[in-house]
Formats: sequence, structure tokens, C-alpha cells
Amino acid sequence: MIEEARGNLLAADVDALVNTVNTVGVMGKGIALQFRRAYPAMFESYVAACKAGEVEVGRMHVWPTGSMSGPRYVINFPTKRHWRAPSRLEFVDAGLVDLVRVIREREISSIAIPPLGAGSGGLDWRLVKPRIVAALDEVADVRVLLYEPNGAPAAADMARPAERKPLTPQRAALVGLLARYLTTAVGASLIEVQKLMYFLQEAGEPLRLQYQRHHYGPYADNLRHVLRELEGSYLTGYGDASAKVIDAEPITLLPGAAEEAEAVLAEHPDTQARMARVLELVDGFDSMYGTELLATVHWVATHESPAPADLADVRRRVQKWSRRKRELFTDGHIEIAWDQLRDERWVAA
Repeated sequence: MIEEARGNLLAADVDALVNTVNTVGVMGKGIALQFRRAYPAMFESYVAACKAGEVEVGRMHVWPTGSMSGPRYVINFPTKRHWRAPSRLEFVDAGLVDLVRVIREREISSIAIPPLGAGSGGLDWRLVKPRIVAALDEVADVRVLLYEPNGAPAAADMARPAERKPLTPQRAALVGLLARYLTTAVGASLIEVQKLMYFLQEAGEPLRLQYQRHHYGPYADNLRHVLRELEGSYLTGYGDASAKVIDAEPITLLPGAAEEAEAVLAEHPDTQARMARVLELVDGFDSMYGTELLATVHWVATHESPAPADLADVRRRVQKWSRRKRELFTDGHIEIAWDQLRDERWVAA
């Protein structure tokens, strides 16, 4: 019996939960990241199985929860080989055959299934759904909650990490800088967080963030890993990283996070001085638009070779960055950002 379901799959009252995975041991975003947070021991088992070559397309990785209440199993269903690759219909077809086998062998009476390979996986739900329905017709006595690709639940409704790790000085710097920035804002977009950390690193903080030229200005992909670890413990809004940057929820701090960060930062006065310098720079630019503008102009002025000769050269380079920046950033605003960077001694006068 198949029922259409909505909401948080991990909260479903069923015998087994199905998670979509790759075969290389990565659960970096989407529903897989939600499962990783909710079941850290499962994630460790999955990674070990991947290293041993036991996670393959068409073969379920079954993890018993050992719980007396709630789901008895988490079933990892490979819909792709590499995490960067798209899902494939033939992988879904092969997996459904093995899923039916697992349901029978484990005597599973109810199961929650996500939109296998659809949504962020790239497959057309109109092609995937009939395959799921047809395959599960062989176990018609099993209650199946089938979740359609309607987007992730709100970040606050997602599973939180089972363990709240202490803040390192680097992570305390992110939380502390965000806390001070949020005194004048309700929430910070991912763009703002990226740019705040960009400037903190440019100020001399050893964060090891790998910034490069990107669509919204300087961007460090490895900052995602930091935000993922902080989500649910110290901040909320980042969620499972499945939302587009422009559509994502604002990032806010959880109760007590700012105080814990300040306790760590009390022993790092140099970091606090760098944070203060960043906040002085972005004063008046504290928005998605403003921080992107400042960081873009700074990148052009300090990271491109040869260095721009003057403001006119900076303008040309910003407007050549992309069509979006050419249409978004006016000459006047670029000049204001340039003046701010010079006045605060972030670029040579």
C-alpha cells in the first residue's frame, strides 16, 4: 500500500527509512546530510562499507539502528556512483529490485522512501515514480510512505547532530563574527557569511579557506564543511545545503552560541582585533548586496595580476567579471566600495 507523504522523512513512524547515497562514502548535502546528522554511527558504517567496496549500484547498504522504538533500519540506496555525478534511471531500477529483496528478508512492514534520484539527483520524477510504484507492487502488504520532491523541510525541523562538538578557535571566530554582525541584522545570507569569512582571512586570520573567483564574488567551497558541522549545534538556516544561494534561509545563531564563542575568543585577542577590523569595513555594507560588492572590488584590487592601475581599471574588471555584476553594480557603487576599502586600509591608497 503506497501513500503519498510530505514533510520530514526522518520523522516518519515506520520500520525502515531509505536514504539516497553514492558509492564513494560522501554524505555532503540534501537528505543524505540529514541522515548523517541523525545517525552518525550509520555514516561511519557506510563509509567503511564504501572503502571495502561493499556499496554498489543495485545493492542496498542496510544498517540496523538497534533501537527499541522508531525505525529498525536505515537503508542506503545508491542512485549514483560518484557524488558529483547525476543519478541514473538504470541505477534506480537495479536498486528497486534489491530493495524489494531487503523488505522481504528483513520482514519490514512499513518503509519511508524519498524521491529516488529525483530533485537534486537530476532525474525526472515523472519517470521515477512509476518505477517505484511498479517495483513495490510485489510487496503490496507493506505500508510505503513515498515522499515526492517538494523541497527540504525548514532547517529548524531537520535532525540535529547527536553530539555537540566544542568550538575550535577558528569556528568560534565564525560564530563570534556572525554574532556581532547580527546585532544589526535579523539573519545573514550565505553570501554574507562567505564574505565575512573572506575578509577575516584577508585580515590575517589563519582559516585555511580556499577562496576563488566565483559567481557571487570570492567563494570558498570548503567553508561549506564548517557550516555543515555548526548547523544544528551553534547555528541554523544552513540546513542540508540543498537550497540555492538566493533562496536559502537566513543563517541565525542558536541560543548560547554567541556566549560560547566569546568564551573561546577571550583567549585570542588577535582574532578579536581582526574581527573588529572586518566589522568596521562592512559597516554600511551589511547586506547581501553590500558584502558582495565590497568583496568583489577587493578581490579585483588585490588578487588579480597585473594589479589594476586605478579606479577606472577596477570598474572595468568588476563589470567584466560577469553579466550579473555588470548589471547589478553601478559605477557609483563601485566607487563607494573602493573608497571604503581605501579609507579602512584594505587596499593601497
